[in-house]
Amino acid sequence: MARLKLYYDKEVVPRLIETFKYGNKMQVPKLEKVVLNIGLGEAIHNIKLLDSAVDELKIITGQKPVITRSKKSIAAFKLRIGMPIGCMVTLRKNRMYDFLDRLLNTALPRVRDFRGVSNKAFDGFGNYTLGIKEHIIFPEIDYDKIEKIKGLNVCIVTTAATDEEGKELLRLLGMPFKN
Repeated sequence: MARLKLYYDKEVVPRLIETFKYGNKMQVPKLEKVVLNIGLGEAIHNIKLLDSAVDELKIITGQKPVITRSKKSIAAFKLRIGMPIGCMVTLRKNRMYDFLDRLLNTALPRVRDFRGVSNKAFDGFGNYTLGIKEHIIFPEIDYDKIEKIKGLNVCIVTTAATDEEGKELLRLLGMPFKN
């Protein structure tokens, strides 16, 4: 079982019950899924960028990404319906906990001039979205084999009803929020 999952069960759940006065253990918010997304508008002109993004996302997550395609045609961007413009992965259960453990304890501390993540990136329902400017902060990525540094979005979906509950859940799991 994932290290972060064990920590959640033993440490986080009792503290959330104490903080929010839940009557039942099943009311405690938990992580549902983590979605990673790389959007590549340049893939219209250079399809090899998309292939490298898929390979790198597969290395980071340990799961094969799905290629996302455009839903609209936009003439100004030379974009037609169905053209590949990015890739995404949805992580659940043990893979989700393993990825979050690596993100919080290995990757985020490697960001230059890191002072914490924003407290304002919640959506009103307890879900958190984090933008990462350089995917090379993950130790699995070999810097010498990278053609172009890509950014990625990490969306953490929880069962929390409010932003306050979601923030406390992530804080207890080790998310380094700014003060």
